Amino acid sequence: MPAIESLSHLLSMKKLSNERIMHLFATAKHMEETDRLPSYQGRFAANLFLEPSTRTKSSFHIAERRLGMDVLHLDDAASSVTKGESLYDTLKTLESIGVDLAVVRQSETGILQECTKGLNLSIVNAGDGCGEHPTQSLLDLYTIHEHFKSFKGLEVTIAGDLKHSRVARSNAHALKQLGANVTFVTKPEWQDPTLTDQYITMDEAVDRCDALMLLRIQHERHEQGASVLSYLDQFGLTKEREARMGEHSIILHPAPVNRGVEIDSDLVESSKSRIFTQMKNGVTVRMAVIDALMKGEL
Repeated sequence: MPAIESLSHLLSMKKLSNERIMHLFATAKHMEETDRLPSYQGRFAANLFLEPSTRTKSSFHIAERRLGMDVLHLDDAASSVTKGESLYDTLKTLESIGVDLAVVRQSETGILQECTKGLNLSIVNAGDGCGEHPTQSLLDLYTIHEHFKSFKGLEVTIAGDLKHSRVARSNAHALKQLGANVTFVTKPEWQDPTLTDQYITMDEAVDRCDALMLLRIQHERHEQGASVLSYLDQFGLTKEREARMGEHSIILHPAPVNRGVEIDSDLVESSKSRIFTQMKNGVTVRMAVIDALMKGEL
């Protein structure tokens, strides 16, 4: 396999080697344990969120501020994209006024790949439609690695609205690359042949998985409203199913969580749950990503 060139952007997990992933984890771990963080005072980050976000947007903001960066926040109401300006021209504007890093969430899958051509600022994909969400994947992987210390032979099941999930797409690729065995649970109409053919039932999943990653139903990406009637009983994690999971097993969810739909409400903060640990880890992992981009070491 040819060497992958040094990255100026983080757009996809497919560009990250295992060595780079583990290096980011080592950086994140160091940042957790030190009082002396790198400082990027005088450097500017712009968070351009053209779709709603709570965790990702807030997490990046805290990560940027902890690293001493000045932060601009732009959403669809504040961006000239609503006036017909192209995303590329918006990013070129940010570059021209001195922004060093742009964190972008928007609804068009794959558009950021084209936007990077001719730009001299770093871009992080914070979610592109049904495409990818690499920093969410990295924090998920970091949380799994914290618990199991290795991915080799790990049984991971991703369950939920696979067809519309950028999180599933990023995680499926990275987990397989790192040596995990990945299976999937979903409704037949949400299967995605470009992602996998390794489908099992939720009852099979809880009996075999080391890590169970649940996903919400992405109603905003469905042409017609998706029914949630009996979803928990058929495809979700009930208390009865959770009781069959191994004592070592963990539950993950990128959130927002629809309690009582993909997971019984009582399990969100159960002993197996790492959902809020994922959120905590998101800040540290994103600090590591920013640090690597600012140093040109990603």
